Order: sequence, then C-alpha cells, then structure tokens
Amino acid sequence: MSESEDSTATPGAGDFGRAQLEPPSGRPVIAQVADEAPPPDGEAAVAAAPEVLASSLREYLAVWGRRIRNGESGALPIFGGMVAIVVFFQLENSHFLTSGNLVNLFVQSTIYIMFGAAELFALLLSEIDLSVGYAAGVGAFAIAELIAPPVGLPWWLGIAGGVAFTSLLGFIQGSLITRLGLPSFVVTLGGLLAFEGLMLELANVDKTAVGGVMTIDSNSPVAKLVQTRMSVTLAWVVLAVVLALFAATALARARQRRTRGLSGPPLSVTVLTIALTAVGGIALVAICNSAAPAGVPWVVPFVLSVLLLWTWLLGRTRLGRYIYAIGANPEAARRAGINVPRIRTIGFVLCGLTAGLAGLVYESNLGSIATDIDGGSLVLYAVAAAVIGGASLFGGRGRPLHALLGGLVVAAVFNGLGLMGISDAGDDMATALVLIAAVALDSLVRRRATSR
Repeated sequence: MSESEDSTATPGAGDFGRAQLEPPSGRPVIAQVADEAPPPDGEAAVAAAPEVLASSLREYLAVWGRRIRNGESGALPIFGGMVAIVVFFQLENSHFLTSGNLVNLFVQSTIYIMFGAAELFALLLSEIDLSVGYAAGVGAFAIAELIAPPVGLPWWLGIAGGVAFTSLLGFIQGSLITRLGLPSFVVTLGGLLAFEGLMLELANVDKTAVGGVMTIDSNSPVAKLVQTRMSVTLAWVVLAVVLALFAATALARARQRRTRGLSGPPLSVTVLTIALTAVGGIALVAICNSAAPAGVPWVVPFVLSVLLLWTWLLGRTRLGRYIYAIGANPEAARRAGINVPRIRTIGFVLCGLTAGLAGLVYESNLGSIATDIDGGSLVLYAVAAAVIGGASLFGGRGRPLHALLGGLVVAAVFNGLGLMGISDAGDDMATALVLIAAVALDSLVRRRATSR
C-alpha cells in the first residue's frame, strides 16, 4: 500500500479490532488489515460509514435514521440538549440570545474547549490525565515570564517555549505510564500536585510576580488574543477564503477517492456538508459583527484552527488511526505491529501541548496569570467538555468536534445561570448533572451496541 493511499483511509475503531494475528517482519499491518478485510454486507455495510457508502442523499438520511434507532445517535443528543438549554435560558432571560451575550459565551467557551481538546487525547487511549489544569497553569506562567522583562523574548518565541515545556511534562508522564506500567490515574494525580508546586516555584522565582500574580502587557499579542477583534471586513474575507478552501478540499477529496476506485460520499452529501458549514460560519461572523464592539474575537479562529489541526491529525494520519486502534483494543493493536508504548507516550505529549495552549487562552482572557488558578476544577471541566460533547470514557471514540460541542454546553450553562443570578454552587451542581447525564448516555450506548 502506498503512503498516499494509506492517508485516505477512514479511521474507525471497528476496523482495528479485527487485527488478531502477529504481523510478519516489516512495517505494521494495521492499515492493511483495515483495507484488506472483506467489507460487511447489506445494511451493516452502509451503517458502518454512511457518508462513504451511501449512494444518494436520501439513502444517507435513511441510514442515519437506522443508526439512531440502533443506538448510534452520534452527536445528535448533544445538539438536542444544546437547543433545550438555549430555549430554557432564553425564556428565563431574554438577554441570553443577544449578540453581545453570545459573543461573551463564545469567548467563555474557548477555555473549556481547549481543556476538553487536551483531555481528549488521554480519553481516546482509554486513559485519564488529571494534571491538565495545573499543566496549563505552568505553561501560562512560563509564557508570561518568557515574554516579560528581564527575559523579554518575542511573543511567538515565548509561546513556543511555554508550549514546549508543557509538552515535556506530558512526555515525562507518558513515559512513566508506558515504560513503568503505572496507572495513568496515579501518575497524573501526582502530576497535578507536582505541577501546582512547580507553578508556585515559578511565581516565587520571578520577582515581577507580585503576590503570585503576573500581569500580561496589554500591548502584547498574548493579551490581544482574547481582548481584541478582527475588523468586520476582515472577518468576512477570512470566512470566504476558509469556506472556499473547505469546499475545494471536500470536492477534490471525494473526486480523488472515486478516481482511485474507492468508495466516496455522493455529491449531494458533500454539497450538504459544505452548505451546513457555510451556514454555521456565516451565523458566527454575523453575530460577532453585530455585537458592540463589532468583530470576531481573535481567540475564536485561533481555537478553531487548533481543533482543525487535531481533526486532521486524528482523522488523516497514521498516528491518529493508531491512537484510535489502541483505545479500542490495545492488544489487537500490539499484535498488528503498532508500537503501543510509543503511541501512548505521544498521546500524552499532545495532551500536554494542548494544555499549554489552553493556558495561553486562559491568561489572555484574564490579562494575567496567578497562582490561585484552580487546576483541580479545570481538569473536571476538561473531562466534562470532552465527555458531554460525545467522547467515550472507555477509549477509541471521540473527535475534536466533541470538545467543541461540550465546551459550548458548559459555557452556555455557566453563562445562562449567571444571567439568572445563580450562585457558583448552583453552577457546579448544574454542570455535574449535565456531565452525569452524558456519561450515563455513553454507557447506555455502549451497552446497547455490545448486546447486538
């Protein structure tokens, strides 16, 4: 199999579970197993990947209906829950759906989305990372100290240094978990405590941290990430360019698959996907441009770019397919020739890297970083955002889109309860109820799928 052909395979945990034989010497056979295994027949084949195997939009919708009836509802319950949340809070307070409040909600959600995206890499491997909250704090302090006097590095180099540091922390934890066989719960719990201490030490060493608080220069791009916005014209131009690139890529990829004799989505499904993406993008830009001040906050395209990058990595690269394979069935992945310890370590490196970016968004939102950051609560919100959005606690299932959806739900709950004047205690209890409902749904779906 050529490298180009391998990059077009669609990831799915079910494909990897069939790899039960030790591979011959040479490259891993995991991709060969996925491609060479005979496809299922009839309805099961279409239900496995309707966007690829359906021959028309009508058949595509019919297949999705069968999947929903079989318990494979995907992100549909999340969308339904989001609609219910929006309707409830709008009825309680008519200010909820105003453009100004929606922009505030979008900015609020970016923090939870980034933490959810960080936790997603651990969950996909059927692991847990309890240290992402304080890892983000360490990264935020590192960035703040690198760009401030006396170090005074350029902002981009300071961000790179802070993110590299959190990636190193992820590498250390991943190595302890994979090389010594320690439980991720224990290692990352130790990391939570160690990183909190490291953050305190960074604040003590830096003389500019007054009372454990480091203020970010308001003229720094780090502070402007959240505090400033695109111009109205630039926002529309960027949207037009992004939609054009997305449409061209989607159409070209579908045509390329058909040219190579592979199953591809029908043109109507591709056009529908492009249209829905365009509607979402236009709505987002229109809402932000109608607020005061007008314009899309820079943090929104930043977070969407990170999610797009991770979506590509997990869905279009061999590393991503290996991560799904290990999360679904680590023993089958090992027998198929995957270096399981190395991939798991890389997963924790990506978790640490994304936590560093979450720390950047966190300190930009506040304009400072302080030692009183509640890393314990942030890791709970990280798990909540990923799981509420649709990622599985049992590994092998989840996408960056789920962190986006879950982060929006968490932010909507906090925002709506804040408008209602509910206390912080009420916020926490409401978020807990949503999280428990999402986990219960995930467990029921898995149990129903296993019983069939």
